[in-house]
Amino acid sequence: MAKAKKVGILTAGGDSPALNATIRGFGKTAMGQYGIELIGFRDGVTGLVENRFTELDGRALSGILTVGGTILGTSRDKVHKFPTADGPVDMVPTVVENYEKDGLDALIMLGGGGTAKNAMRLVDAGLNVIHLPKTIDNDIAMTDTTFGFATALEIATEAIDRLHSTAHSHHRIILTEIMGHKAGWLTLGAGIAGGADIILIPEIPYTVDSVVSTIKQRTERGLNFSVVAVAEGARDVEDTADYEAAHLLYKNARTPESKGAARTHLNNVEHSQREHTFKLANQLEAATGLEARVTILGYVQRGGTPSAGDRLLATRLGAAAADLVAAGDFGYMVAARGDGTEPVPLTEVAGKVKLVPLDHDWVSAARKVGTGLGD
Repeated sequence: MAKAKKVGILTAGGDSPALNATIRGFGKTAMGQYGIELIGFRDGVTGLVENRFTELDGRALSGILTVGGTILGTSRDKVHKFPTADGPVDMVPTVVENYEKDGLDALIMLGGGGTAKNAMRLVDAGLNVIHLPKTIDNDIAMTDTTFGFATALEIATEAIDRLHSTAHSHHRIILTEIMGHKAGWLTLGAGIAGGADIILIPEIPYTVDSVVSTIKQRTERGLNFSVVAVAEGARDVEDTADYEAAHLLYKNARTPESKGAARTHLNNVEHSQREHTFKLANQLEAATGLEARVTILGYVQRGGTPSAGDRLLATRLGAAAADLVAAGDFGYMVAARGDGTEPVPLTEVAGKVKLVPLDHDWVSAARKVGTGLGD
């Protein structure tokens, strides 16, 4: 293709540390090395559909390396099911029209799994798109890590560090709920780094009896407190079976009516399991005689200044994306691979989730040091 002259960039999905650092890494390389003009779409896919954007120059990129959040704003809207007053509408043709109207040669999309799927839909529509992997969950397939994860890991680890003193002083069980609906990378990593006594993640369904047994064994050794790191998507064995059955029903539904009913059932199951950490706290308190308290870290994990590791990763990925644009290579996610980067076809990424393998080194290390995993 001819040399790229103008590129659009957006941030989508949940906010995350190092979004701004990635915008800066791409923008400075694209403008400084290749003379590319850059515009930023406001509020993710919403701005792309509504064609709301701002010019990005050196001044706009100055000073944002250490700033949390995203200067462009974000949203979770989908290009093929964009919300309108009349219901969801396929806005892919509108995006294509805006792309051409704005004179773009490429579009850079920063985001997680949902953004990868949006990017793939736009690639299928004929647009030149590159995806950069962002999420504190670290669950995007085909990349060693994602920007945002390292910072969130530090925040969650520090929280567990601090909760140890309260658990010890008051002889309590402290349950710390950490983000991660489907993947337990963040909880597992923070739990190991913070010395949690028990770690519960979505990939390993737990039993209350197993958790109670771990706590009672600690009590027998004179340790009358425990710190439990709980992923928000962790479930006990029974709840896991209920969720998987509801999800399978939804996945296998063939008609719009049956799919709608299955989706409602799945939503009801998820809602009934939403406060599982509080339920577990009550169960542990009743079974052990120790007071149990819950701390939910929530959005604290996604906010604030990105760590040095995330700033470095963001700059590497952003710069590599600019190199791909200059080379005319599109339809890729820029993956972190060791100390370098690697373009991976979006067809190998979109719709896939990277879960914690049961034989992963982190899992085996946790078991070896005596951490309970609830199974």
